Amino acid sequence: MGLLLVIFGTVRSGQGAAPPFAVGAYITGAYFFTSSTSFANPAVTVARALSDTFAGISPGSVVPFVMAQLVGAAVAWSAIRILYPDMSATADVVLLPHEQAVRETTTARLFR
Repeated sequence: MGLLLVIFGTVRSGQGAAPPFAVGAYITGAYFFTSSTSFANPAVTVARALSDTFAGISPGSVVPFVMAQLVGAAVAWSAIRILYPDMSATADVVLLPHEQAVRETTTARLFR
């Protein structure tokens, strides 16, 4: 939930270039300063069940983590709809079509 609010909040504040940095800061903070080490993606949760590192989790914990992530996504969607009623205009700034993202990345590489 927090990650989605950070993304939409930075775009909504007029800081169109800030979301990548804000996301990086949010994930870094969540990784180092929470006990769960930032389970921000269900695919990562499943992968961590296969890991034997300090960040791994027991396979029996995967379903509750994924359910919590889905609940968080639903709550985030509701919060964004309430906080940012013009979400559809903001979403156009946050989400780029694949072709446009490739063009912008290629253009940025050409002018470095």
